[in-house]
Amino acid sequence: MDSRTQINQIIQKIAKRDEVPDPDESLFEAGWLDSFALPDVVSALEREFSIEIPDSDLNPRKFDTVARIAAYVDGRR
Repeated sequence: MDSRTQINQIIQKIAKRDEVPDPDESLFEAGWLDSFALPDVVSALEREFSIEIPDSDLNPRKFDTVARIAAYVDGRR
């Protein structure tokens, strides 16, 4: 399973939605996530991909779209 598919599943679970977000759609502007959900997303990414995301990287712009999240995760592995 590729990272985007795994990330989509994480976002769907946290957002409690069945549809798949567009990879370039802003997850925050489109209502998929809010700032309170970001820690849940980060924790899920760390578990799923066995990576550590430092606090200095907790910038909503880095986690704004599935494509950006995938690029970040792929760069950390």
